[in-house]
Amino acid sequence: MSVGGSGGTATHRTTSAFKVKRALESIDAFRVRINKAAVAEKEGLGAIDAGADDWVLGERLRNVGSIHSDYWRGTAADLAQRSAIGVYPVGGWWKENPSHHRYLRTARYALIVSVRAPNGTIDIYSPVSVQLATQIEI
Repeated sequence: MSVGGSGGTATHRTTSAFKVKRALESIDAFRVRINKAAVAEKEGLGAIDAGADDWVLGERLRNVGSIHSDYWRGTAADLAQRSAIGVYPVGGWWKENPSHHRYLRTARYALIVSVRAPNGTIDIYSPVSVQLATQIEI
């Protein structure tokens, strides 16, 4: 699985970051982890949860620049238990220029998730598209 997101421009820090729910983590614990990360970034503490967790790059490397991308490797069973992706705001041009009052506006971003399965005969698109169509939570 690869996950990538984009926010901001090359001249400013990005405005969003992402985390993926861990296999044995509850949704409530996942939300707490995202909130802690957002608070830590707001206070300038940097990454507080930078463990590898089977990611190729890891949080410290993927959260640099305006396009965030990383690769996770694991089994289909592990991926099925990672049932949530959280996108949260981090500092950016809106924080560095508060006189523009842009921090009250919404920010656009893109999130792209790719899943590769070594066995090409398994249909993973149909069940995923059905779930996405009915369970997108903002």
